[in-house]
Amino acid sequence: MSEFKKERTLVIIKPDGIQRTLIGEIIQRYERMGLKLVGLKMLIPSEKQVEEHYLLDPNWKKSVGEKAIEGYRKKGLTPPTEDPIEVGDTVVAALKKYMTSGPVVAMVWQGAHAVEIVRKVTGGTEPRSSDVGTIRGDYVLDSYQMADTDQRAVRNLIHASGSVEEAQNEIEHWFKSEELMDYRLVQEQILYDVNLDGILE
Repeated sequence: MSEFKKERTLVIIKPDGIQRTLIGEIIQRYERMGLKLVGLKMLIPSEKQVEEHYLLDPNWKKSVGEKAIEGYRKKGLTPPTEDPIEVGDTVVAALKKYMTSGPVVAMVWQGAHAVEIVRKVTGGTEPRSSDVGTIRGDYVLDSYQMADTDQRAVRNLIHASGSVEEAQNEIEHWFKSEELMDYRLVQEQILYDVNLDGILE
């Protein structure tokens, strides 16, 4: 099987997803797309683990700060500060509080275009503007407006890696190599075999 068919991505069901008893529903959405679950654990992350996760990309804090400042301006509001790093620090603090508030489920999914497929099924970062049919679009009504008003992180059920490189770094951050399984699923023949050999008796 070619390497791109074995692409892996990290998904974390956040504390609100656990509290709303959506673990099975979320897993089922990815399974139905044809992805294979190769790693799974439940844990309460530490603040350090969460902070390190979001800062694996050294540009993330500045980038998220810039997006937040732009978001304020688009709404005709004045940002709390013009310094994107300062805004990024506020976002990180809110995420640490959110992600350590209860158990999370960390998963590694494998399959062709896994990163892209998971992002598509999960939906956009803001549930309010996520498409119907996505997990966030179907199960969450939270918005940037509510999160900003309440000075908290957006409750959007899931973290999903944004790129193949990001996925590799995040998987290494959350899983030891021995915690990831290599095994064959029967359905992979239907998804990946060129001629669908062996169906008829």
